[in-house]
Amino acid sequence: MSYITAIGTANPAYKIKQSTIANFMIKAMGLDYPDERRLRSLFRSSGIDYRFSVLKDYACENGYEFFPENEDLEPFPSTKKRILTFREHALPLSLQAVKKALPNREFDTVTHLIVVCCTGMSAPGLDIDIIKALNLRTDIQRVCINFMGCYAAINALQTGEAFCIANPSAKVLIVCTELCSLHFQKKPTIDNILSNALFGDGSAALIMEGRKPKTISLRPVKFHTDLLFKGENDMAWVIGDFGFEMKLTSYIPDLIENGILNLTDSLFKGISIEKSSIQYFAIRPGGKKILKAIEQELNITAEQNAYAHHILRNFGNMSSPSVLFVLNEIFKTLSSKDNKKHVLSFAFGPGLTLGSLLLEINAE
Repeated sequence: MSYITAIGTANPAYKIKQSTIANFMIKAMGLDYPDERRLRSLFRSSGIDYRFSVLKDYACENGYEFFPENEDLEPFPSTKKRILTFREHALPLSLQAVKKALPNREFDTVTHLIVVCCTGMSAPGLDIDIIKALNLRTDIQRVCINFMGCYAAINALQTGEAFCIANPSAKVLIVCTELCSLHFQKKPTIDNILSNALFGDGSAALIMEGRKPKTISLRPVKFHTDLLFKGENDMAWVIGDFGFEMKLTSYIPDLIENGILNLTDSLFKGISIEKSSIQYFAIRPGGKKILKAIEQELNITAEQNAYAHHILRNFGNMSSPSVLFVLNEIFKTLSSKDNKKHVLSFAFGPGLTLGSLLLEINAE
């Protein structure tokens, strides 16, 4: 078995209003008045009030630091510049999250490290940077889960559980860090406008252990992941000359809506837990329409899914850390009254990948 025993989250210094980001986008993308109205409408209906970025440029009328100060933002930052900026900011942000998950600084007890990222890669990379910065064991077992997008945290948890089952003495540190705001694309395509309206920066760290702790924990009961190939071209993430380019169509909520019941039925197949008995939902906030589509299909209310709406409203879509932010909001509220209750979690990514996880609360 495995147990989630701690979660920590962190965001960069710049907390920016969604309306302020809209002003930057309109100027940077050179939108005419009709397109400006459409963009502002999209931003207002996004369900997002604030997002975080390592770049202060999104809050500025002028005086940019990362982007050129001219109106056309030319020369547009290259992929190399964006990756160098990622390396500058990803480690400090990751360390903030890790130190919240391990406030007693028991870094020497960590046996495994799993690092998740799809917004910046290099070798040696963030995993080795974390090992050096925290003085972790140099013989630590480590895995990098790269470029799997927004559902990658589910994959990381499943990998962590495998380590714990293989070695009951394992203490696995999972770090999901994404700096989505580095990859702004100014061409006013529908894909770019949708992604520019949603994504922000964040990091989440989580501890999984092979032995049941004396404190409140979450035990994975079952994982189930599936692929919906008809959505393969509706969500994609490719490396371009000027950053990583997101393909994100408006059909994603419909695709998820059509696949969520089969995914849930498969997750619950063969176990004695009833779907109707679930008390907590940790659904990755990919967007307001996605949350509404899932709520409708699962027959749950927005109030039951309030943790996801809270994260979307205050942080936006942070890709892989997002579902752990939601899980952390639930984790912070748990008490002995929640013992043996369950948490149902979903996350989605390119492929179209549908990931699900059922957790049991241990609070004896």
